[in-house]
Amino acid sequence: MVLKRPASISTRLTLMNMLVSGVALLLACAGFFTYDQITFRQGLLRTLSAQAQIVGSNSVSAILFNDPQAASGTLSALQSSPNISAAGIFASDGRVLAQYSRDAAKEILNIPQLDAGKTEGHWFQSGRVILIRRIVSEGKPIGFVYLRASLADIDRRLRRYALIAFGVLLVSLIAANAVSSTFRRSVAQPIIQLAEAAQRFSRDKNYAMRVKPPAEQNELAVLVKSFNEMLSELQKSHEELEQRVAERTRELVSANRELEAFSYSVSHDLRGPLDAVNGFSYLLMQKFGPEMDAAQRELLENIRASSRKMTGLIDDLLNLSRVTSSAMSTETVDLGGMAWSIMEELRASSPDRKVEFVSAERADVIGDARLLRILMDNLLRNAWKYTSHHDHARIEFGITQDNHRAVYFVKDDGSGFDPKAADRLFQPFQRLHSATEFPGSGIGLATVQRIARRHGGEVWATAAKEKGATFYFTINTRREYTA
Repeated sequence: MVLKRPASISTRLTLMNMLVSGVALLLACAGFFTYDQITFRQGLLRTLSAQAQIVGSNSVSAILFNDPQAASGTLSALQSSPNISAAGIFASDGRVLAQYSRDAAKEILNIPQLDAGKTEGHWFQSGRVILIRRIVSEGKPIGFVYLRASLADIDRRLRRYALIAFGVLLVSLIAANAVSSTFRRSVAQPIIQLAEAAQRFSRDKNYAMRVKPPAEQNELAVLVKSFNEMLSELQKSHEELEQRVAERTRELVSANRELEAFSYSVSHDLRGPLDAVNGFSYLLMQKFGPEMDAAQRELLENIRASSRKMTGLIDDLLNLSRVTSSAMSTETVDLGGMAWSIMEELRASSPDRKVEFVSAERADVIGDARLLRILMDNLLRNAWKYTSHHDHARIEFGITQDNHRAVYFVKDDGSGFDPKAADRLFQPFQRLHSATEFPGSGIGLATVQRIARRHGGEVWATAAKEKGATFYFTINTRREYTA
C-alpha cells in the first residue's frame, strides 16, 4: 500500500481559501435563484389572475346568452400571450362554452375543483401552472375561466443563471487562487520555515540555529520569537548538562579508581592478616592439638571456620566489585552448554545426590562469557543448594517467550521462599534463610542482577515455600536461539 504524502500547509490554506470563496458564492447564487424563482412565480400568477379576470368580465354575456362564438372570440385574445398553453370558458355546471390550446394533442382533460367560497385558485404541476377563476354576474357564479401556463420560461432562466453562476464561480476561484499566493507568502511561508527549522533541529541537534522572524509584527512573529527563545533556553540547558555530565564523569572515574584501590587493599591488606590467622591456627592445631581438650579444639576450629568464612566473604565482595567495574568483551555464548558444564561440576562435588537436570540444547546470546558464566553459576548453585534437603530433586534451565522477547530461567523444586520477601532477594547481604539451614553470604543474587543489567536485561523470581523457585532473566543483546 502506497501512503499518500500529507498536503503542505500552504496547499491547505489555498484550498481553504478557494473552498470558502466557492461555498460563499454558491450560497449567494442559491439564495438568488430561490428568490428569483419565488418572484417569477408570483409575477406569473399575478399576470394569469389579471388575464383570467379580463376574460371572465368579457365572457359574462356569452355565458348568459350561451354564445360559444363570442366566448371563443374572447379566448382568441390570449394567443398573444406565449406563456399560456391552454384556456377555457366553462358554465357553472362544467359545460364547455369555449376552449383554446396551442397544442391540439394537449386538450383540457382534467379541471381541478375550486373550493366552495373561493373566487380563484391555482395549482403548480409538473412543468405547468393551472389557474381557475369564477365568473360572477350580479353576485352569482355563472361559470369559470381555466388558464394553463407553461413553466418553460422558468427552466430556461435557471439554465441561463446556472451558466452565469458557473462562469462567475470559475473566475472567483481563479481570483481566490491568485490572492492565496500572496496570502501564502505572508502567512504560510513563515510557518513552513518554522516547521523546517524544527525538523533540522530534531535531526542535527544544532542548538545554535535560529529562525528569521517575519517582517510584520503579528502572531507569527510572536511564535517565531518564542521558538527562538526556546532554542536559546535549550542551548543553555544543553551546555549546563554537558558541563554536569563532564563533572559527573570525572567524579565517576575518580570513584572507580578509588574502588579499584579499595579492592586492591582488600585483596592484599585484609587477605594477608586473614591468611596469617588461618595459618597460625592450623599450626596450633597441628602442634598442640593432641594436648588440647575437646573445648579448646572446638574454639580453635571456630577460629579457623570464621577465618575461612571471612575470606570467602572478601572474595564475594571482590567479585561483585569486578562485575560492576570490569570491561565487557562481547561474543556468542551458548548458555545451554554452559549450564551442562556447571551441573557436571556440581554433580562431581556431591556424587551421592540424586538430581535430575534438564536444559535447553542451545541458547545462544551475545554477551561477556566470563560474566555470563558467573550469572549461570550463581543461579545453578543456588538451585543445587536449596534442593539439598530433598532426597530427589529436579533442576531445569530453559527458555520461554514474553512479549516477543526471549526469557531464560532456572527452575528448581527445592525449599523456595516467601513471595512477600521477593523484593529483598537481590539486595547484598539479604538472606531469606538462616545460615545454619543454608550457608552463604547473600552476595550471589546481587551479582546476578548486576550482570543482567550490564547486558541490558533484568532478573526476577517467583516461588512458594517448599514448592521450589524459578529465577528469570533477559539478555537484550541475544541472537535468535533454538530451544
